[in-house]
Amino acid sequence: MTQMGNQKIRLGIIYGGKSSEHEVSLRTAMSIMQAVDANKYEVTPVYVQLDGSWVTGERLTGQLPDKIEALRLSAKTPAITEATETGQELAVTSKSGSLFAMNEQMDVVFPVVHGPFGEDGTIQGLLELANIPYVGTGVMASAVGMDKWMMKTVFAQAGLPQVKYVGLLRSQWEKGQDDVMDRIERDLGYPCFVKPANMGSSVGINKAKNREELKHALEVAAKFDRRLIVEEFVQARELEIGVLGNEELMTSVVGEVIAAKEFYDYEAKYKGAGTELSIPAIVPGHVSEQIAEIAKQAFQALDGSGLSRVDFFWDEKNDKLYINEVNTMPGFTPFSMYPMLFQAAGVSYSELIDRLVQLAIERHADKGRNVVDAEELE
Repeated sequence: MTQMGNQKIRLGIIYGGKSSEHEVSLRTAMSIMQAVDANKYEVTPVYVQLDGSWVTGERLTGQLPDKIEALRLSAKTPAITEATETGQELAVTSKSGSLFAMNEQMDVVFPVVHGPFGEDGTIQGLLELANIPYVGTGVMASAVGMDKWMMKTVFAQAGLPQVKYVGLLRSQWEKGQDDVMDRIERDLGYPCFVKPANMGSSVGINKAKNREELKHALEVAAKFDRRLIVEEFVQARELEIGVLGNEELMTSVVGEVIAAKEFYDYEAKYKGAGTELSIPAIVPGHVSEQIAEIAKQAFQALDGSGLSRVDFFWDEKNDKLYINEVNTMPGFTPFSMYPMLFQAAGVSYSELIDRLVQLAIERHADKGRNVVDAEELE
């Protein structure tokens, strides 16, 4: 990959955040920090605490210890030092930092703050204002990709196949619960899935098999977001594919999630919980080809860049494929599907990071072409 001359790339990793996916973000950051090539990068941790405060650590030297607690930086805590096998010392000190000073300290940023206030365009907008190259999709794609209701609206406009759904506001649910449930029963029937529109990692999602369970599911989802979505249930296999690139797109192999529970929930995604991942998925060639093509179409419809994992339902009995969602910042934990899919496609974890960083730099340079000199407008 292209380095900044002969110097190492100064890579900032932003992690943590205010959402319920805080712990997931820490695991993702730990995995990336352990995988980057110290000969190519100087890594600076940037921790977003649960209260929203930002703390910037010193550049890491040596090898990061395998302790997530070391990533919980605080401006009030002393430096953490630990000897490595090479005899070097790791120094993780912390201090309050300004986002707008990052462009002097970092060449590119890898934001891995999952969920609201992270992959929904908020951090991306700050990085745009600070004029810092960053890994992943831009403001609009991140925001639309995070909001399942808006995402499905875009999919519908693009003509992509998806299951039937009902979108509603929390206020509608609170004002007329019976009317809402009557509509869902009429339009979708049972079973159905109830989700908060703006949450990732399957947080707040429940399957409802009757009216009582539907009421409970809606109450749970309403605790996480003011926008809710209810989806038709289809008897199908859950298939996923990775997309990598900006303009020129590469797709990974197709993988399958075989959930031990009724659906692929938070416990299954990040703690194993008996879920089996089949990589590559055992599906006919035409299904894999169709998934790759629809995934690219969805990525482009959102104006994606860098990376995304695209999830599908395949009704094997009727040979029908439905796009479920696009995750614009999939996790990089040991249980994460995205890096495993590309590993099977011949792209190693460290190479994947290299490509994503380079794509971020290229995208930032391309955006610079949009800047018009004021004199040209006269």
